[in-house]
Order: sequence, then structure tokens, then C-alpha cells
Amino acid sequence: MALKLKFAAKSDVGRIRKKNDDSAYVGEYLAVLADGMGGHVGGDVASASTVLDLVHLDHSDIEDPQNALPDEIQAANLVLNELVGSNPKLSGMGTTVTSLLLSGTTLQMAHIGDSRAYRLKHGTFEQISRDHTFVQRLVDEGRIKPAEAEVHPHKNVLLRVLGDSDASPELDVQQIEAEPGERWMLCSDGLTDAVSLPVIEQIIRNTANMDEAVNDLVAITLKNGAPDNVTVVMFEVIEDTATDHSEPAVFEPAPDTAQLAIAAEGDVEASASLLRHEISQRPHLLVGAAQLATQTGQIPVVTQYTGERRAAALLTHRSPAAGQVLDPLESPTAHRRWMMPILLTLAACLAVALVVWGYMWTQTQYFVGTVDNKVAIYKGVPQELGPISLSEVDTVSQVPVESLPEYSRQRVEANISADNREHAQMIIQELLVTAKQNCPVQAPGSSESSSNQAKLPAYCLEIMQ
Repeated sequence: MALKLKFAAKSDVGRIRKKNDDSAYVGEYLAVLADGMGGHVGGDVASASTVLDLVHLDHSDIEDPQNALPDEIQAANLVLNELVGSNPKLSGMGTTVTSLLLSGTTLQMAHIGDSRAYRLKHGTFEQISRDHTFVQRLVDEGRIKPAEAEVHPHKNVLLRVLGDSDASPELDVQQIEAEPGERWMLCSDGLTDAVSLPVIEQIIRNTANMDEAVNDLVAITLKNGAPDNVTVVMFEVIEDTATDHSEPAVFEPAPDTAQLAIAAEGDVEASASLLRHEISQRPHLLVGAAQLATQTGQIPVVTQYTGERRAAALLTHRSPAAGQVLDPLESPTAHRRWMMPILLTLAACLAVALVVWGYMWTQTQYFVGTVDNKVAIYKGVPQELGPISLSEVDTVSQVPVESLPEYSRQRVEANISADNREHAQMIIQELLVTAKQNCPVQAPGSSESSSNQAKLPAYCLEIMQ
């Protein structure tokens, strides 16, 4: 039984933000949503570039479908690194990615960040993706409850994203059997931060028309204030019958060799035309920053860079006359034979350099956290790189975590960043002052005072500097 996707999508900048850093694409075999971050110059670039790098997977005969999606996402991450290398103003940009590729009767899923994928199947509505956030790690470790995570002050702190901070980011990858009738929703956190999950579930369950459903979800988000961009992609798995084939809404003329040459030289208009032609070959919806880059060229760094690479790839398969490569040493296959080892070597060197530089940088950082129920100073950053912790205990104070009031305790458990070791020591002293407020007052000089003093906790006796 052949399957395909019936889909709807909508994106809105929201009530507060000045630009849309979200991007999404959905077609008959691919759905991908990206929520970009990185300040006023980077978020839209990261999400648009990543989504546009994946749209070519939207067809039914993908080779090696189990690895195609994660491999292409890793390649998109390298593109983000290249963009930062050519434009340092983009440094620090990143993006979440939540994507599904339909291959036969299997949905191949790849995910990183806190954008979410929900599924309604056999009457059960559930979140399929897992948030890569600080509070989710606290939930997994049993330190807070899921309900507390929804209102935690650090709930949007991401531990894993695509971007220039990691040469080989760790993706969540899974294969999910699909059946006709199941419905999926991908969304940025602009939806889940503004609309409660029961309301989202009710709309997905009870609204048969998916265009109406995504419109309602975005409208409710805007009604609730929409402090962030909001993007919703919804699709339903259906049977692909021989008589049921959707046609692209708009056809873009194919570029000739001259247009490809202009695009390969970096012309934004020619690059946008090339992107529009490729995407117009199949039914789809493109929304958010990726749509701006493709349809209007309003994000020229994405339009130009993506167009250059695609034009160059197409030109390698064309000769000036008959479309044949005249010199066998200049064939794409020959290029690939000697280019691949070079690219792999460069990528490995870049990865090692980034890891070394990143580790050296972490060892200049400090934060205040907890160890064995005591407040402590850590050297490094509160993250792990696979099995490797990027922090170590520097100093353990005498201040018990339970001696602190609730607000101070939550701050320490969530880790308090410090500018340097001296700053961390100042934070410890402030916490000691707060803790000592609970110590009993002793009259100086009395024998009873000396006896009681011996029974006091160590932090009550510690002299503040």
C-alpha cells in the first residue's frame, strides 16, 4: 500500500517579534520545521538555510531512507558553519529541526531542539519528539515534575541545537510505522508556550479540515499575546491512489545554462528563481523565513548561498554543447573521488579544532550549583558532550541546599552563571548570608551559648568574608 501526506501549514511573526525566525516546509513525503535563534541577524538565516537544504528529499524513491534525513541535516549543519565562516556577524546562530520523511509505510524522524511533533493515532494524542532542554533534563533526572517544567524560568534553555556551536550535533532518530488516518502536528515553541496542550489537542481532534485547524491554532496564539513567532505544520497520512495526484500550484520555468551561471556567481534574483523552480516541481507549502528567502530574496545571504551551491551542482552535469562532460578527468564522478577524502579530512580537522577550542573555553567559565546537597562552585559549563562532563567541582561550601529559601534553592539547582571564580565566590557569600538568617541567635559569652554553639550547623558558624 502506497502512502503520502495531505498537509497544511501556517506561520506568523507574532505580536512582539519584528521578524520571523521560524521556517517550515511540508509536501507529500516530507515535513520539516525549524525555529531559528541567534539575535537580530541569525535566527532567520539558520532556519531558512536548513529547511531549504532538506526540501529536495520530498519524493517517494529516496535511496537509503533510514540515513538520508539525518545525513542531510548534518550536511545542513556544515552549511551553517560555512555561513558563519564567511560572515562573522552570524556567529552564534542556531536552529531547532523537527522533520519526518515518509518512505513506503515508514516515517523516518530526525529531531533536535525543542520544537515538537505530536501524533493523533487510534484515538491517542501524544508527543513523539523529546525536548532537548535544561528543564527536560531535570524532569528526566526526577528533580522536578513535568507540571513544574511548564512554568520553570529556564524552560527555554536549549542543550542541543543545529548551528555553529557543534560540528556534529547529536540528533534523535527513529523509525515509526505509519497508517492511513493518523494525524501529525509539528510546531515551534511559540505555540506551546502560548496555548495549553488540552486546547491544542481539542482542535487537532475535532477540526476535520487541516487548513482550518492550523489557522485556529495560530489565531488562538495571537489572541493569547504571541510573544514569539508561531509556526504550525499539520499532515495526515493517506493512501496514494493512482487517480489521486495533486498538482503543483505554481510552475516556475526551468533555468537555462546562462541563468545557472549567473546564479553560481551569486546573483540573488537568479538564485531565487532557481530555488523557486526546484520547489515548484511538486505540491508543497513553504512558510516563514524560508518562504521570504525563496519567494522574495529578502534574506539574501540564504538565497544567494543556497542558489550558488545548487547552480554549481547542476552546471557540473552540463557541457557547453550537448550536455556531456568532455574530459573524463573533469567528470562529477572523478571530482567526487578526489574531493571526498579532502572534504572528510577538512571536516575532521575542523571538528577537532572546534572541540579543542570549545573545551578550552568551557574551562574559563564558572557557575554555582549543587553537589551532595551542598552549594558548590563549578569550573566549566553545566553540559555534557556525550559521556564527557564539561564541568568539575572547584569548591564545596558549607551551605546546605535545604537551608536556602525556595527561590534561592531553585536558582542554585538551575545553576547560577558567574563571570569568574571571584564572582562565584561572591554568589556563595550572598547565599551564605541568606542561609544564616535561619540560624538561631546566640547571646555572646554565656556557657549556654557555648554549648548551643557546638550544636549549630557548620554554615551557621562560618565567618562571612
